[in-house]
Amino acid sequence: MNTFFKPLSLCAAVGVFALAGCSKEATTTVTEQTSAPLTAIAGAPVAAPKPHSYTFHGITVEDPWNWLRDPDYPNTDDEPVLAYLNAENSYFQNWLGQYSSLTDTLFEEFKGRVDETETSVPWIDNGYQYRWEYREGQEYPTHLRKPVGAPDSEEVVFLDESALAEGNDYFVMSGYSISPDNRLMAYAVDTSGDERYVVKVVDLTTGENLPLEISDNGGSVMFAADGSLIYTALEKQKWRIASVNRHVLGTPVAEDKVLLSESDDGFFLGFSQTSDDKFLLLGSGNGDVSELYALPMNDLSAQPQLLASRDEAFSYSADHAHGKFWILANDQHDNFRLASVDSSNPGYANWKTEIEGSDNVYLKSLQAFKDQLVIKQSEAGLEQIVLRDYEGNSNAIEFPEALFTASLFNNYEFDQATIRLNYESMISPDTVYDYHVAEKRLEQRKIQKIPSGYDKSQYVTKRIMLPARDGVEVPVSIMHHRDTVLDGSAPLHLYGYGAYGSGMRPSFSTTRLSMVDRGVIYAIAHIRGGDEMGYKWYLDGKLTKRENTFNDFVDVARGLIANNYTQAKNISISGRSAGGELMGAAVIQAPELWSAVMLGVPFVDVLNTMLDATLPLTPPEWREWGNPIEDKAAFELIQSYSPYDNITARDYPPMLVTGGLNDPRVTYWEPAKWTAKMRHVKTDNNLLVMRMNMGAGHFANSGRYGRLRDYAEEYTFLLLSHGITK
Repeated sequence: MNTFFKPLSLCAAVGVFALAGCSKEATTTVTEQTSAPLTAIAGAPVAAPKPHSYTFHGITVEDPWNWLRDPDYPNTDDEPVLAYLNAENSYFQNWLGQYSSLTDTLFEEFKGRVDETETSVPWIDNGYQYRWEYREGQEYPTHLRKPVGAPDSEEVVFLDESALAEGNDYFVMSGYSISPDNRLMAYAVDTSGDERYVVKVVDLTTGENLPLEISDNGGSVMFAADGSLIYTALEKQKWRIASVNRHVLGTPVAEDKVLLSESDDGFFLGFSQTSDDKFLLLGSGNGDVSELYALPMNDLSAQPQLLASRDEAFSYSADHAHGKFWILANDQHDNFRLASVDSSNPGYANWKTEIEGSDNVYLKSLQAFKDQLVIKQSEAGLEQIVLRDYEGNSNAIEFPEALFTASLFNNYEFDQATIRLNYESMISPDTVYDYHVAEKRLEQRKIQKIPSGYDKSQYVTKRIMLPARDGVEVPVSIMHHRDTVLDGSAPLHLYGYGAYGSGMRPSFSTTRLSMVDRGVIYAIAHIRGGDEMGYKWYLDGKLTKRENTFNDFVDVARGLIANNYTQAKNISISGRSAGGELMGAAVIQAPELWSAVMLGVPFVDVLNTMLDATLPLTPPEWREWGNPIEDKAAFELIQSYSPYDNITARDYPPMLVTGGLNDPRVTYWEPAKWTAKMRHVKTDNNLLVMRMNMGAGHFANSGRYGRLRDYAEEYTFLLLSHGITK
């Protein structure tokens, strides 16, 4: 199985914050909202300010909570720091204990929607049929396979993640790869949440591990055609991938060959294999700029061929079929063009345009198959999957809804008569389709089972457009129960992200049903900084245009009020990572609008982080936020919106802040400093709590039930802000 490069960014998106679950019988009763639904309880921890300041560009900044950053980071063992974090956790649990009945109810609702014995649709790869299944009570999946055409009795377990996770409080396996002879499996695991993976190899014929461990891995490993391992290597004490390496089994790791290295701290490295298995693609990029090299899989010692240099200053991706590289590039248009080039001479000067860039159609990704390219694109912010044969004929797959999200997955064979698709909408559960290319027909292979019951007809979804203050129309995806009255009296939850060009998809969530069934309207603001309306939508929410993101979110909330969906102080909001930065900015700009704010692993100390080049993920982020070290204008702009730097003495809504002690993307002290300063400065008596996971990182609990418990706690907080107590 191919391992595809997923760059680690400071505030990577993790998908839409999975809001709320479902009871079998829907109810839309909302209890009357009180004036102070979440009031501070006694015993709030105090992190005393300590004098600290720094000066850049003649501007001096006071930062009295700088001491919360352990000077020995990433080893966090400073006793006063740990004492404060543990005190905050105790305070959170003391508050939460008052509402254990609601939390337990939500948790049981969430569990009731989990198919404990879920199994995947099988797929084919290199002569074997693969699938995964969950076994009752297990937190992690079990993986099985058998030779294609063999009876079910020959199916065997080749990977049991629950067994591997045993004894670890945290466990994430980034993926696995099977050797070309189907005998060995390589996989990468993280057991602390710090995203420093360890690669291991197991002999599938004996079940025994080979005497090999590759530490400080970036989470990517793949068997090459010759049986060697391709993997990413992290810098020591840093989270930047320093090189893509090749390991020959049976030789010392110290002798591994470097296939591609990167000296620029602002670029991420990665690799993938083309769909026809002909080339290994080695890539370096920073979001705006790409540089890809191709190595023939049958000769990894050859000189890599450059497709386009970073000096050309544009972003592109590539796949290969029939002697050509097929490339999506934004060199001629923000929304990308499709180009092709002969793989014998793939330099940029030889690229030929196949589809021109368009103001209306945004080309997002492609995968090559024997008989066609499959292109994922969007038009006016609505997704499409288009098949294009190698003569240029194309057709879009027709799906049952207008507002949906769809993607390719588990298509490992180059020559396939069907294309495997994943489909969902805000009201349609996750559905697996096979698209029969010759017949232009969708075949449903699986629909997400919800054991406690789900009736799609009870829910409504729509997309509306609301004006931002500069006149730009911002799309908003909405879901509500069909019995919810849209007269302005309903509570509403608004989610946003808006960064890195990561568009928020109108996807399905079983947990969200618990909120919607209680009469809460759920809305996603597709604000600038994402790419929902095209690549320029992303460009218009970064660097000097960053404040568009925050303004869009606040203006969407005001638009929802103006259009009689809800009222001020009856809107709860949430966002994670860069979306947590958005939450901080929204609470600073318009605290009067929100009933409660959930800041998940929030990137709120933007100025300090962007000024600290010793942090491994800061240099790559300068292209997203600006470099305040060298640029005074960037310093002043970031200082003007950095949420932590703009906390002032005033009233704020109730807040729940989360963090992870081992988080390499948003370091633990960002949520800690925000909480400490906010509690010290704010003038209200609203609840402010922080939950710091002391044994995990950016993604908190790793098991499926552990995550559900986290969500139940978060929903307790959000529902209480709307006066909903049951």
